[in-house]
Amino acid sequence: MTATPSDILRVLGIPAVLIAPDDRIFAVNAAAESLLGKNIEGRHYITALRQPTLLDMIEQVRRDGTQRDTRYMTNDGQHDITYRVTAGAVPMQGQTGILVSFEDITPMEQAGQMRRDFVANVSHELRTPLTALLGFIETLQGPARNDVKAQERFLGIMGAEAERMNRLVSDLLSLSRVEAEERVRPADSVDLGTVIQQTRHSLAQLAEEAGIEMSLHLPPEPVVVPGDPDQLRQVLTNLVENALKYSGKGTFVRMSLGIPDYETRLRGLGVRIEVSDTGPGIDAVHLPRLTERFYRVDSHRSRELGGTGLGLAIVKHIVNRHRGRLQVDSQIGKGTTFTVILPMDRRPE
Repeated sequence: MTATPSDILRVLGIPAVLIAPDDRIFAVNAAAESLLGKNIEGRHYITALRQPTLLDMIEQVRRDGTQRDTRYMTNDGQHDITYRVTAGAVPMQGQTGILVSFEDITPMEQAGQMRRDFVANVSHELRTPLTALLGFIETLQGPARNDVKAQERFLGIMGAEAERMNRLVSDLLSLSRVEAEERVRPADSVDLGTVIQQTRHSLAQLAEEAGIEMSLHLPPEPVVVPGDPDQLRQVLTNLVENALKYSGKGTFVRMSLGIPDYETRLRGLGVRIEVSDTGPGIDAVHLPRLTERFYRVDSHRSRELGGTGLGLAIVKHIVNRHRGRLQVDSQIGKGTTFTVILPMDRRPE
């Protein structure tokens, strides 16, 4: 029994259309019908495919018989989708037909755009302090060569700008390490109470300088989870530092650890760590984007306070590595609560 063109297209894992020598669609598989619409078999390919770049490509293949490709853009109602469309001549009924296939390359396109955005953001973040440093160096070498007071003031600003670049590079390296390890779930046992106490101790002076009262609430029994103690300490440090920086004098920051319980989002036994403050809160429009790289609710204030825009992105990747969940709740004028939910068990990947 000889396989028909329809049989061959049916087993392909991607949308595919076979155009007959008379320019009508001879065969189409289910994936292509989902993409292009049903009942297109037998229609002229121009009425089914429509996009000018795609039609031009098919005409070129019809003229010279060479394989070509182009992009096909569509939308599923929520997101833009990009296909790489390949068309090539195939022998058919003693003449030449054209096989057109559609490969979904949206993830690759998105990854490429993310890389371009990341490079642009890093360049922007480094350009400002570098420009300032170069300007002050030029001034110190010229007009302020013998001005002691100007030298002291400029050197102080230069030191602050250099420290800003150092924080950015440090966070970039930290983010790179976390991303490289994200697929490998940590296997050490970590006492979360100890990690939280260490974090509070390390940030006590910062809280005192900010005029913020910091409290700690732990269960009577130790809570041990599989994890990386250094990374979990980094998560808590980033969250508490943010609360101390943005809450304002006279507010409260509370760190709490719950008792193990069934967590619906984990579909198993888990434990919650909460870092809450009584600060100004965050507008709901910002919450979905808080963990994006370089996203800031208040760019000017964040830079003034030494923020790099990478802290919550690092937190997200560390929580993902621990197969946990990050939750943010905030109300304007009432404060913000970050909740880290970590699994208690060592389920296989």
